[in-house]
Amino acid sequence: MEAADYEVLSVREQLFHERVRECIISTLLFATLYILCHIFLTRFKKPAEFTTVDDEDATVNKIALELCTFTLAVALGAVLLLPFSIISNEVLLSLPRNYYIQWLNGSLIHGLWNLVFLFSNLSLIFLMPFAYFFTESEGFAGSRKGVLGRVYETVVMLMLLTLLVLGMVWVASAIVDNNKASRESLYDFWEYYLPYLYSCISFLGVLLLLVCTPLGLARMFSVTGKLLVKPRLLEDLEEQLYCSAFEEAALTRRICNPTSCWLPLDMELLHRQVLALQTQRVLLEKRRKASAWQRNLGYPLAMLCLLVLTGLSVLIVAIHILELLIDEAAMPRGMQGASLGQVSFSKLGSFGAVIQVVLIFYLMVSSVVGFYSSSLFRSLRPRWQDTAMTQIIGNCVCLLVLSSALPVFSRTLGLTRFDLLGDFGRFNWLGNFYIVFLYNAAFAGLTTLCLVKTFTAAVRAELIRAFGLDRLPLPVSGFPRASRKTQHQ
Repeated sequence: MEAADYEVLSVREQLFHERVRECIISTLLFATLYILCHIFLTRFKKPAEFTTVDDEDATVNKIALELCTFTLAVALGAVLLLPFSIISNEVLLSLPRNYYIQWLNGSLIHGLWNLVFLFSNLSLIFLMPFAYFFTESEGFAGSRKGVLGRVYETVVMLMLLTLLVLGMVWVASAIVDNNKASRESLYDFWEYYLPYLYSCISFLGVLLLLVCTPLGLARMFSVTGKLLVKPRLLEDLEEQLYCSAFEEAALTRRICNPTSCWLPLDMELLHRQVLALQTQRVLLEKRRKASAWQRNLGYPLAMLCLLVLTGLSVLIVAIHILELLIDEAAMPRGMQGASLGQVSFSKLGSFGAVIQVVLIFYLMVSSVVGFYSSSLFRSLRPRWQDTAMTQIIGNCVCLLVLSSALPVFSRTLGLTRFDLLGDFGRFNWLGNFYIVFLYNAAFAGLTTLCLVKTFTAAVRAELIRAFGLDRLPLPVSGFPRASRKTQHQ
């Protein structure tokens, strides 16, 4: 063999080893996410559904739980995708020739983006519908009972659903883009149909983030206030403990003497209320024992951090709106090759990259808080050791829709300059200036409106309590109108 043949073989062998190394790294990363998600879901599942007398139902629920674990791992991977790419770029910029980070390259990052896109399609279009139909199926009439009969019914239902969705997407494409080439492209299932369908799902996810994130940003202050210990000036723990003990004693007396009340009592509901009050009293005792540093320094610092992060997010979006009017390069676009380690995607260097990562995580947490705080999705909120299997499936689907839209959401708002990789940058609506501009303006306006309404309502309520107007029988906004019986008393 000639020297050129040896060189070609050496290049091929090197490429083979790089591909194997990338597969091993991707597998290890996904296995870690899968284990974490499995531990998380087992804390919320209802144990009665997995220890039933009917082994068939328990087996079906276990299979559905594994599919939900896979979907939740993909959702967590989608959340970490953009921050991991930004941090990797800064690491390669800081240590370009370090031997121990040679495994971190553009090919690995690009492969992770493609895997997340593929698994998101697989989970949303096949796995989650299969898990739902599988838990609800009972097998065809006249067929042999068992798990296999349920599988047959689920596969048939999934095929019918796939045909229905395929027809709807094909008709929608023909209506939106009345072009013969675009309609014929949908016949190619893997190359055009799935990315087009995922583009529609991602657009719905981005719209959902537009609604949930401003609501979550406003709710983060109240949620943080419930988790942390407030200064004594803002809350009276002694009064709360006294009220909790009084309510618990009243409920206990009602349980012990059910004949003292002429109305029929729901004993199970009363027992649950007593347990909730006992749990609340334990938490109040822990908060009362908090140190002065935790009480007087932790709460103000947390509120200050939330205020800075929220204000910084709105400021970045406002600057991005101006850039959209001036510079065409501010529009989100896709990038086929991941050229990492060449230039920083932030004007502030590594410090700016860290701020971008923190803001992305903060907005994702805020969107989840806003999602579960909305009246439309409040019923989906998981409960500790008391979440039904169908409710777990619904939560996994919603979280995957939110998290898979996070990279597009962050790039559209200008939180980062890191361009979208792989099929994430192929969405047609990303190139529409009016959609991107209106989306940024709507986010800035909704966030400002929610924050102003939240802060003004809180200040108004505190002023009303400070002047004692809440105890007057007046129709004050934010407080219930006193009944006539109370007024006469």
